[in-house]
Amino acid sequence: MTYSFHPDAELEFNISIDYYEECKRNLGLEFANEVYKTIQRILKYPKSWQVLDNDIRRCLTNRFPFGIIYYQRNEEIIILAVMQLNREPNYWRERSKS
Repeated sequence: MTYSFHPDAELEFNISIDYYEECKRNLGLEFANEVYKTIQRILKYPKSWQVLDNDIRRCLTNRFPFGIIYYQRNEEIIILAVMQLNREPNYWRERSKS
């Protein structure tokens, strides 16, 4: 199984890496590694995480307050958002229509 990022999800992921790197050296790398570990869990068990809407699910990261919002299309995971959990909860919904 493969995965891809919605362009806005990739942008928010990169912005979050930069933010954590500004907070502390190498923290951005640690955040990125945690997100990739979460994606690997999703790829292994795509139907195991909380359903938010129809076939859209959320898997929480460890250590950082983020959730990966995604859906499965055939043998691909589409990541709609790398969502900071304190953010407005439904901001990503428009992305699922594109």
